[in-house]
Amino acid sequence: METKERYQLISEELNLAPAQVEAAVQLMEEGNTIPFIARYRKERTRELDEEQLRAIEERNNYLIQLDQRKEEVLRLIGEQGKLTEELAQKIESAVKLQTVEDLYRPYRPKRKTRGSKAREQGLAPLAEVMRRARTEEEVEAEASRFVDPEKGVEQIKDALQGAMDILAEELSDDADIRKWVRDYQWKNGYLVSEAREKEARSVFEMYYGYREAVRKMPSHRVLAVNRGEREGVLKVRVETEGEEQVLERLNQWFGRRSHRYLREAAKDSYNRLIAPSIEREIRSAMTEAAEEQAIHIFSENLRNLLLQPPIRGKKVLGVDPAYRTGCKLAVVDETGKVHHVGVIYPTPPQNRVREAKETVRSLVEAYEIDLIAIGNGTASRETESFIAELIGELDRKLYYIIVNEAGASVYSASKLAREEFPDLDAAQRSAVSIARRLQDPLAELVKIEPKAVGVGQYQHDVSQKRLAESLSHVVESAVNHVGVDVNTASVSLLQYVSGVNATVAKNIIQKREAEGRYTDRGQLKKVPRLGAKTYEQCIGFLRVTDGENPLDRTPIHPESYEVVERLLKELDSEPGSIGKEELNRKLRAVEVEDMAERLDCGVPTLKDILDALLRPGRDPREELPAPVLRSDVLKLEDLRRGMELKGTVRNVVDFGAFVDIGLKNDGLVHISKMSERFVRHPMDIVGVGDVVDVWVLDVDMERERVALSMVPVSM
Repeated sequence: METKERYQLISEELNLAPAQVEAAVQLMEEGNTIPFIARYRKERTRELDEEQLRAIEERNNYLIQLDQRKEEVLRLIGEQGKLTEELAQKIESAVKLQTVEDLYRPYRPKRKTRGSKAREQGLAPLAEVMRRARTEEEVEAEASRFVDPEKGVEQIKDALQGAMDILAEELSDDADIRKWVRDYQWKNGYLVSEAREKEARSVFEMYYGYREAVRKMPSHRVLAVNRGEREGVLKVRVETEGEEQVLERLNQWFGRRSHRYLREAAKDSYNRLIAPSIEREIRSAMTEAAEEQAIHIFSENLRNLLLQPPIRGKKVLGVDPAYRTGCKLAVVDETGKVHHVGVIYPTPPQNRVREAKETVRSLVEAYEIDLIAIGNGTASRETESFIAELIGELDRKLYYIIVNEAGASVYSASKLAREEFPDLDAAQRSAVSIARRLQDPLAELVKIEPKAVGVGQYQHDVSQKRLAESLSHVVESAVNHVGVDVNTASVSLLQYVSGVNATVAKNIIQKREAEGRYTDRGQLKKVPRLGAKTYEQCIGFLRVTDGENPLDRTPIHPESYEVVERLLKELDSEPGSIGKEELNRKLRAVEVEDMAERLDCGVPTLKDILDALLRPGRDPREELPAPVLRSDVLKLEDLRRGMELKGTVRNVVDFGAFVDIGLKNDGLVHISKMSERFVRHPMDIVGVGDVVDVWVLDVDMERERVALSMVPVSM
């Protein structure tokens, strides 16, 4: 496929202009990262966003691999001396890898099959007779000539069977037939699952005697059935409605002739060769689509979690709850520095409540604690009750919040955590992490392997390589969207900055520690291993607050500083006026297109410059709703149908969203209860971290479950 043809195909698939696709691919080939292209090369791509750029990258890589496979298949068939002009044309015009593999299938070296054995027995000519004959008698008359005990053909029936085996295999290898059957089964197939042991109790009981159309089955049910099958609980198969139509289509492959031997060959080809193979392909396609959806959900949830608004300027007491080993405590100041660690035992089996209250009360007073962050793991709700009761006894304003501690244990046992806090044990490090997650979720969560942050569905059932790639892109996108303070950032945070790897990140920090804080972006050019290309890619995402140049704390790239200088001159202003209302008034009055022409600057770039100058040092996360702070605990017994509550979305899945309303377990808002209008997917309505108003729909006291609604419910 020619390069221009490839760009045209991608543009049609993604509904983009070919010039946009070409520009994006060229920029990537020049070594530019996707965050950099999306932010600083808008003129060349006509403002493609990161999602569109990643889609272009993925499709371009797929089509390049497709071309490589085509070349290989053409070579392999050519070496066999069987490559016709027509076949070569079909292979070269294919736009799917599956089509190429179907065309190659008849020429692929096979292990010993019934068809290959029959050919070795010299039965290929009889198969041709069988194909051309109009009656069974014609075939049987010829078959006697092929009886040869030395070749293992003992009787006429053996010869006939061998000929049918050859035809069955040829039919199953036909690319057009396979495509037709695949499409038919996709449209008319049903995935059926049954229990291996009908009386066995399991979490998969809803899939005992289950049947659903393969093309309509949602991803979470596909992955659930796959897991049940993998664990030996379920037997799963694909059934096709109207198989007689499939057999009729296969019979037509032999032309108008339709004697018994051809019909038997067609039926055997379908039952023994085509159906099982196509079923595997359909199951694989269903699983692949389900995995992509699960990865997409995890990615979106992770992005929303990473971009939760920070709570700045607060002294926080982090609490990692537990039963037997006690609740670990960590006092963290406004900058994240640890001032105290300890342990209390307010939960069973110790129940040393009075002693625990005295300890926490003294810490609150000594360090002037503003907030208490409680991890949502084991003993979380018992600890919450204890903290809520204590707050009620204090004379000062104090709030608590339940923090998602997913991955905290992974971090606390990691090499990174040991290096950061060598004198603390794992549980104490976890308490520090919980406190810091409240202060700056992004800075803390980047220290954890992304897939350890449990905000998905069936994340352990998908391709771990594909999941890791996708989540890494999400973290990279989030970090660059927010920007990084080069004077406070950790290695974990810096290594996700566009163009920066772990080695460069360490070098940035080593130079900072050796020579003091950075006061100018240009100083980063002297960091070892941070060359000109890396500097170009990363510098716009690195911020220098309180530096010599006020532009260094904005997302404006140094390559545009000259444009800013000309803009300020046009507005009769100085760099020192950045952030002041007088300049802001002038900036808001700028006619963008006219000014862009005067400055010889692209309109998208000027828009970004104006936005950055109007809000220097802006953190985009601060525009989101703040987390829900609590001072009292809610019990299951307190709930009544129709009660209105405020909660935080903890997880979004295909069938709904789990919302923390202050109970032991999160309540579920089913997709059908998210809006009065039709909702295609829960993510169209909510995201992780959203603060939402919900109404109690139903309370299951026995199973401690709460059904919620985002649509008002009557009492």
